[in-house]
Amino acid sequence: MKIYTKTGDDGTTGLFSGKRVLKSDLRVETYGTVDELNSIIGLILTYDLPKSTYMHLTILSNLLFIMGSDLATPADANIVKYKLDRIEEKHIEWLEKLIDKYSEELPELKNFILPGGTRVAALCHQARTVCRRAERLAVALKNSEPIANNVVVFLNRLSDFLFTAARYINYISGIKDVVRNNNIELKI
Repeated sequence: MKIYTKTGDDGTTGLFSGKRVLKSDLRVETYGTVDELNSIIGLILTYDLPKSTYMHLTILSNLLFIMGSDLATPADANIVKYKLDRIEEKHIEWLEKLIDKYSEELPELKNFILPGGTRVAALCHQARTVCRRAERLAVALKNSEPIANNVVVFLNRLSDFLFTAARYINYISGIKDVVRNNNIELKI
């Protein structure tokens, strides 16, 4: 099977429902951003991580793939011949438990922190910001056409998890949070 179909050469792409839309369509932009987020998580997975963190990020990568196909299918699409996986409440609850589990090991957060510390933690922060962009796009999409209910909530929790994971990775690496400095002195 060839990877190229030439059907998108006119600037359109096919949704799972069979409908063709412009590649600049908000729905395509949204699931494309979820794909970008998943690529960053793939990059994070190439680093030496605690076994449990590796497992959690691998599960999240699979869930983001589900979300991509979920977003590529309008919530009101009548697709009877395929069973379409969607992000469910249980996925959101799992993320909340993960956030709580990681947070239990961390010192209390008393200041705003900056991205940084270890390379992996910085990548988690990058993933978090792309996740927030995906969330903003999903909100805009939800305001213009039907999408599955759990998409926005899941992305919101995922960005919280990525923030917590960045702090956790720094913590277990012996690196303190990079605290925002309120009294910066501009030097040359």
